[in-house]
Amino acid sequence: MPPTLDDLLTRLETAKGQFGRGAAAETKALLGQISAQDFKDAHALLRFHEALLFLRAFPQARSLVPHIERLLNTFHQRIGKIRDLGRDMSVFDDFDTSGIAGTTMQDTLNFTAARWLADRIPRNVEIAGDDYWNDYDAERAMGQTWPRFIPLLREDSDVEANIPWRSWLDAARGRERDLAWFIRRFEQLPVFDRVHPERERDELYDSLRIPIRWHLNNLKLSRTRNWIRPRQFYFHSEPLLTRSQVSLAEELAKTPPRFTRLSRREGERVMETIREVMLVRYRELYGTTLGDPRSVVRADLGRGVGMHFWNLSPSRRLPLRAYVAGFTLKNGVPINYIEAIGLGEWIEVGFNTFYTYRQGETAWIYAQALRSLRALMGATTISVYPYQIGQNNDEALDSGAFWFYRKLGFRCGRADLEQLARREEQRIAADRQYRTPRKTLKSLAEAHVFYELDRSRPSAAKAFTENRAPHRSAEALRHPKSSFSANSEAAEGTPGPWDTFSTRNLAQRVNRRMAREFGGDSVRIREASVREVSRALGINPARWTPVERRSLENWSLVLALIPGLKRWSPEEKRDLIAIIRSQSGPSEMRYLRLTQRHARLRKELLRLGS
Repeated sequence: MPPTLDDLLTRLETAKGQFGRGAAAETKALLGQISAQDFKDAHALLRFHEALLFLRAFPQARSLVPHIERLLNTFHQRIGKIRDLGRDMSVFDDFDTSGIAGTTMQDTLNFTAARWLADRIPRNVEIAGDDYWNDYDAERAMGQTWPRFIPLLREDSDVEANIPWRSWLDAARGRERDLAWFIRRFEQLPVFDRVHPERERDELYDSLRIPIRWHLNNLKLSRTRNWIRPRQFYFHSEPLLTRSQVSLAEELAKTPPRFTRLSRREGERVMETIREVMLVRYRELYGTTLGDPRSVVRADLGRGVGMHFWNLSPSRRLPLRAYVAGFTLKNGVPINYIEAIGLGEWIEVGFNTFYTYRQGETAWIYAQALRSLRALMGATTISVYPYQIGQNNDEALDSGAFWFYRKLGFRCGRADLEQLARREEQRIAADRQYRTPRKTLKSLAEAHVFYELDRSRPSAAKAFTENRAPHRSAEALRHPKSSFSANSEAAEGTPGPWDTFSTRNLAQRVNRRMAREFGGDSVRIREASVREVSRALGINPARWTPVERRSLENWSLVLALIPGLKRWSPEEKRDLIAIIRSQSGPSEMRYLRLTQRHARLRKELLRLGS
């Protein structure tokens, strides 16, 4: 009896994780058998798609690549057949499965993303009306905004009910595509913020929450085809690296990676790629939408892994913290995205591997990301958001994300949670059958976890690695058994200076002062803070550029909380002025490095923000 399609797919999903003699031939034979099948089930087709993408990123041999690429380049035809059969297409529109060639997507995008999409695929994108035109909240927003660029619309919008919004739009746009016309109108709107006019325009557009639909057809930006040919492939002839084989301390102790700064044009291509990567996955980060193409750098890290990183342009920077975003190409396939936000030597890192590639050397690639960020940002204290380890994140709880970080050497930022983690480690060591309860994993995810480079111990890391089994399954990562070694790479649990720091704490302290001393008036506290700090530092803001003055405004809100600022030494004041001015300068990393060199400022920030 011939194998069923389900049997073949199961064998392929197993084969893609097998390496060595005969592995590539087995995979190639399975691809031939499966590609000849007449798919009638959407779930089965999705399984085939994900296996193909994984194999494109982690190929076992050169001979497989052309066959895999041909199957991916024609995959939209299989999607079309499934649609023609009347199957439920929602299978292809989930958070982890969207973006396949031949499918259609719909989302509400911010102004920058919507403008980029309208320029990128003008014939494939449109405003998705449907229920939008009759939505009460949407109607209120349209009534406030549309009269700015549609003459006499107030005759309807101010007094009438059941306004035919679509008719007004069609009459005004003529033959121009609806979204393109809309974007042009917003680009021409007068704004009042002369320093950052784009922010005001963004806020107005975002208030409308316009749903946008785009058709992927067989476009290169689809998840199916959004890969490039690398300069050199890395073929896997041995098993993929597991977490138990990775020592974060040893990786971070290696020579820093070498970065190549890209040209403006090359940087634009990188920004185009990451926008495509995020768009088709219903994801968006501040830095992937608004990254500065002039700041892009690339690091080639081995094993077919290349990472790109970049900062924000001066007009888009955060008030205090420095920002880095990035993503990883594995053999030319985008497999994750990265975000790091920091001040001084402390950074918060978000690292998200796309679902398809989570069995692909995630721990080693994560270590390379931290190694790169350490070199770029000069960080010695790395923290991970609670969400990443399970706070309001069922997927992280299911995968045992806390233990992933713990075994790499992270410690809990709260003393009570550190003690809880140590008790769990003792239970694991004592009982092979013990499983960390979900309730406990939720508790462990209530606060940040930290990794401090000066506390890492390569010797302990080596001992920990040697005491591990050669392979750990996803289930084992979630529920570590007694093979957990007491010589784990986790730090000793001593509290660190950044454990309770947050810029949110700083901001709320500023806002309490605003309520207490300025009647809740943000303009008054800004003006007063700039005056106080300017006097203390002996500067004349009138001689500064508009973007430098905006940086001064933001920093002054915090610096005005420091008693005795005017008594700082001339050198301390001079260095502080350099920090403020560099915050809006060409290099965001120079700004971050300067904050690392000012010991007195660091002390005050920790006092006020902890």
